[in-house]
Amino acid sequence: MGNCCFGSDVPEVGAVKAMAHAHHAHPQVAMAKRVMAASNAAHAAVSPGMPGRSPPSAPSTSRGGAGTGIKRPAGGGATTSGGGGEASLNGRILEVPNLRVFTFAELRAVTRNFKADTVLGEGGFGRVYKGWVDERTMSPARNGAGSMPVAVKKLNPESLQGVQEWQTEVNFLGRLSHPNLVRLLGYCWEEKELLLVYEYMAKGSLENHLFRSEPRKGGAAVQPLPWSVRLRIAIGAARGLAFLHSSEKHVIYRDFKASNILLDTHFNAKLSDFGLAKDGPAGGSSHVTTRVMGTYGYAAPEYMATGHLYVKSDVYGFGVVLLEILTGMRALDTDRPAAQHNLVDWAKPFLADRKKLARLVDPRLEGQYSSRGAQRAAQLTLRCLAADHKNRPSMREVVAVLEEIESMSRAAATRMDGSASPRPAAAGRNGHAAQRHGSGSSSDWAGPAGGRRTHPSPRAVG
Repeated sequence: MGNCCFGSDVPEVGAVKAMAHAHHAHPQVAMAKRVMAASNAAHAAVSPGMPGRSPPSAPSTSRGGAGTGIKRPAGGGATTSGGGGEASLNGRILEVPNLRVFTFAELRAVTRNFKADTVLGEGGFGRVYKGWVDERTMSPARNGAGSMPVAVKKLNPESLQGVQEWQTEVNFLGRLSHPNLVRLLGYCWEEKELLLVYEYMAKGSLENHLFRSEPRKGGAAVQPLPWSVRLRIAIGAARGLAFLHSSEKHVIYRDFKASNILLDTHFNAKLSDFGLAKDGPAGGSSHVTTRVMGTYGYAAPEYMATGHLYVKSDVYGFGVVLLEILTGMRALDTDRPAAQHNLVDWAKPFLADRKKLARLVDPRLEGQYSSRGAQRAAQLTLRCLAADHKNRPSMREVVAVLEEIESMSRAAATRMDGSASPRPAAAGRNGHAAQRHGSGSSSDWAGPAGGRRTHPSPRAVG
């Protein structure tokens, strides 16, 4: 079952349609003008590369190399590039967006006229195409030396809400630079055409690797992610959120889910899709009040009930994804028995009971994980899913705990590799491998289990 999205941040869609009809304009153009006017009023300074009332006349010259307009952090410290902005948590916030302005003709050439075989995926915003640009000039190029792949997101011409999300993406992601955020390279706005250009993420989304086993066209089946890779992905995504929360305005991501976590060639995680992002509370307030938007199963309960959005509302969404990583199960799946439709509600008792936890861990791991690490991850998941947002940890604390779990798991794996061939874990009830608890020696490692195991509930794989 796919994720079900809800809500709208466009309160006057009907008025927009009427205005567009009255002026014989496309609804997107009318909506874009309203959005741009509101955005310009909210931001005193905008980049020369930002879209205005008329289409950009020529591509801007960007800073930072490869046409990104964003300085990448070097080493472990925060960047100190010229161009202003706030440095924090190995990332940087630019004072204004500085992006490459593409013409529609350029992006048509980049994607070979938006050919069907270049489509990477499709969402509510529109289709995403793969293309190639010159590494130095960002001009259209063929696959080869001196070129690099990009992802081009093209707004569906019938979308109204997408216009606002397009603008939000430019305003937020155009100013943010961090190793765990997808780089927005540029945009295009010509007539009714609205497009965004991103760095290409070769391994796709976390959602695909957790839940989809069927092979892609011309490719092999998606293999289950090992425990160490799952931890690396969780840490990267947590660092991205921590960076957003540490910014001056405490950016609230608002749509944290597995499909928005993209993976590069080395399975490093980067957050994508900032169309629902919001500036956090200011002036001593604890929250912002906004129309409820997001994805069922991931949104925090206080936000769903009241529309009050807290920085730690993101932490709840992270807890849901961490639970998905631990179990290999979707947050919502109506193909499971009725009591198990909502993963959080069903799994909480297992998370709280160390003896039951083995029944919850993804059986595709085949016991190849640190039992102590899984217990710590389960405890952290419970804290992130606390009903009261005040009881949830900060994302900085989440990062620290996950890094401890990674170190613990690496040490346990090293002990296993250094010992003689490990004995399979004794089979427990229902064919699950019995967990061996304790510290020191290889007893911290949960497997390998003898053969494939069955999960206590049906799971979605498509």
